[in-house]
Amino acid sequence: MILVLWDIDRTLLYVGDIDRLVYRTVFEQVVGRAPERLPAKGTGVTMPVAVKELLAVNGVPGDQVDAFARRIIGLMPGELELHRERMLTDGLLLPGAVESLTAIRKSPNLLPTVVTGNLQASAEIKLSTFDLIDLVDPAVGGYASDDPHRPALVSVAQQRAERAYGHSFDRSNTVIVGDSLEDVRTGREGGARVIGVASGTTSVADLAHAGADQVITDLTDPSRLLRLIGTEVV
Repeated sequence: MILVLWDIDRTLLYVGDIDRLVYRTVFEQVVGRAPERLPAKGTGVTMPVAVKELLAVNGVPGDQVDAFARRIIGLMPGELELHRERMLTDGLLLPGAVESLTAIRKSPNLLPTVVTGNLQASAEIKLSTFDLIDLVDPAVGGYASDDPHRPALVSVAQQRAERAYGHSFDRSNTVIVGDSLEDVRTGREGGARVIGVASGTTSVADLAHAGADQVITDLTDPSRLLRLIGTEVV
């Protein structure tokens, strides 16, 4: 069995500026003023890391960052929930996402879940809004709510999958599919092979240079994706 760890944002779907709207709204609720700067787009860093960076670059004193960050993190899924309809109108499913997810879900030897910089609640909101949640097993995923250090989430997912399915997972049978340099770093440091997808803000060349094991331009060829996942097994 091969554990397939999907990234979400800019790999499977894109929510437009909704995440940035959520950051802005919750920051203002907690800090009491609007942020002048927002997190960079498409970096793939975990949400707790992005929140602390948001607070720091907007002049929140260092001794207040942790307390404010905890409050912001607690509010973000609820704020995201309010924007389901807008995610559908402003966002989109990326080409081939449904077809590739479906092909992997139907394969008896592949176990699809997610490793993402989103909190688990936020990830499930996005996946369910775009009708993708039944194409993965979210219960065995790795989320920013488990650990803000993204490479650690590979082990989280591997251990959950082992408990749930009775198979042992390591680098030889774990694959990340993602669009960002953080996805590549997560696999290299966390113990998974990486199939980079140049569907986000990172080019094919940059994904390859960062150390992705394979790189594809998009998800529109599910058969090729299945071959890459299967033929790369050690």
